[in-house]
Amino acid sequence: MTDGEEYTLADEIVARARIHAREVVDEHELAVDLSALEWEVSARARRRAGACQWHADREVATIVLARRAYERYDWSTFAGIVRHELVHAWEFQQFGESGHGDRFRKRAGALAAPRYCDAFAEPRYVLRCLAGSCDWCAKRHRASKPVKSPDQYRCGGCGGAYEVEHTKSGRTWTTASGYGGAKAALGDDW
Repeated sequence: MTDGEEYTLADEIVARARIHAREVVDEHELAVDLSALEWEVSARARRRAGACQWHADREVATIVLARRAYERYDWSTFAGIVRHELVHAWEFQQFGESGHGDRFRKRAGALAAPRYCDAFAEPRYVLRCLAGSCDWCAKRHRASKPVKSPDQYRCGGCGGAYEVEHTKSGRTWTTASGYGGAKAALGDDW
């Protein structure tokens, strides 16, 4: 940094993640080309603590880390997210694709990286099956089509009907008009 410039939280996150990545690659002999790895911090991410994007045209992976996750988690948990995304980068660099299958699970296990990362923000909506014998539920952070028109979709577990709950208010609906009514009733509290 030059005179007058200050380090930002994003700079701190990237610096710590790069140091950890170097340690992981060296200690576990993970074949990740760190020179073909870019780092970004998302100030907007609310669901995903991290993501790894593959740019096949440049053969570069970009690891995007969520600032909110860094602020919420302790370093040990956040370092697990960095290792998780490094496994994706390794898969992209070695195989041109990545997922959460057997190959990922095996490599993540060797690095003590979680296979999936916990959500770090409370969902805005929860979808719950109405069938008494089904315990399916799904969390949503945005008003997606299944949130706005639940009567047009089915439960992911049994195929039955479900309701949507606005978590902040506790209001529920099962139809598009119910969504509109809840939104209108809540006004600024939506």
